[in-house]
Amino acid sequence: MEASKKIEHEIGGLNNDALRFGLQGVKSDIVGSHPLESAFQSAIVREEDMKRKMLANTYGSAFPLKQEFDRKILSRFQRPPGLIPSSMLGLESLTGALEDFGVEDYLQGVHDTETIRAPDMHHGMEVRVGLSKGPVHPSFM
Repeated sequence: MEASKKIEHEIGGLNNDALRFGLQGVKSDIVGSHPLESAFQSAIVREEDMKRKMLANTYGSAFPLKQEFDRKILSRFQRPPGLIPSSMLGLESLTGALEDFGVEDYLQGVHDTETIRAPDMHHGMEVRVGLSKGPVHPSFM
């Protein structure tokens, strides 16, 4: 007779906790991503697949598997939820994202704005250990 350790926030299969996650928008459910964005994402996937095949042909089939294990390990390492975001420096160095200079590098980030709401540390840890559902912070929806 083990009691359930999860707090249910869903009513009728929908996430209806408006106080914690804000109001839900219908447009985001109907409209997909921009065609150029989906083409860019598929090009990234194809490039990674080609790189993985090239490494397998050059160094053997175990090398891409080892890199995938390293990527999974480094993607799980992050700070507790709070105002300081995880930099994921190890993952960025492994994937080569340190050489890329994007818009988010020179424009003001979400965590630097003056209007950001402080995240609820308790809810963030509840989500991480599986006691609650939903995003760690409403701005991460």
